[in-house]
Amino acid sequence: MTPGFLTAGLAVPHGFFTRQGGVSSGPYAALNCSLSGQDDPEAVRRNRAACAQVLGAEAVLGLVQVHGVAVADARTPWTDDTRPTADALVTNRPGQAIGVLTADCAPVLFADLRAGVIGAAHAGWRGAVAGVLEATVEAMESLGATRADMAAVVGPCIGQASYEVGPDLRDAVLARSGTDARFFTPGQREDRWQFDLAGYCVARLAATGIGRADALFQDTLALEEKFFSHRRRTLAGGGPIGHQLSALALPG
Repeated sequence: MTPGFLTAGLAVPHGFFTRQGGVSSGPYAALNCSLSGQDDPEAVRRNRAACAQVLGAEAVLGLVQVHGVAVADARTPWTDDTRPTADALVTNRPGQAIGVLTADCAPVLFADLRAGVIGAAHAGWRGAVAGVLEATVEAMESLGATRADMAAVVGPCIGQASYEVGPDLRDAVLARSGTDARFFTPGQREDRWQFDLAGYCVARLAATGIGRADALFQDTLALEEKFFSHRRRTLAGGGPIGHQLSALALPG
């Protein structure tokens, strides 16, 4: 089994894993890494172990994600059964791998190689607006990272052309800053807009003053063979769904 993954030039082992190359079947095919779905737990364990091996680690620490802004300190490992509730995690422990799960939300991987500090964040629109990315930067600073030396990359997430949103989301974004209207274009229907989640995250990251803020701009909804997508599943009428892992590790 060879997991499919994308890289982004971060100076540590990392991967934005796709849905390709795992052992799960049916709607979870094939590299489902979600610990909270209805997939065969042994298949999920094998999928996550294969991803960890790519990163040169024994396991990937994950979270119970809730679209908030809490950041977990991953320097002391936990088990899959004792995962903290948070949407980002940071560590400076060599050999440790950390990651987040997504299926349209934005995964963001952070690294400061000079300080030896890494982070990972799950940024749905609610978390991004509330400040989960800034909170991750601050948590990395608390472990010795420097903003000028930090790099952050937004991985595969729902693309603007696929992400039609209503006035509730747009109003929440603009309530923070009217200048963020630039991340919306008119939708196909009245009172609807297309939201650029990846671009919004990059702008929020750049505003923190970190040294590098980029995005892969891979559309999870449009690229069905490569990625799981919550919106695609919803448009198809519902049902079970897998989630892809985005993770990185400090060299041991």
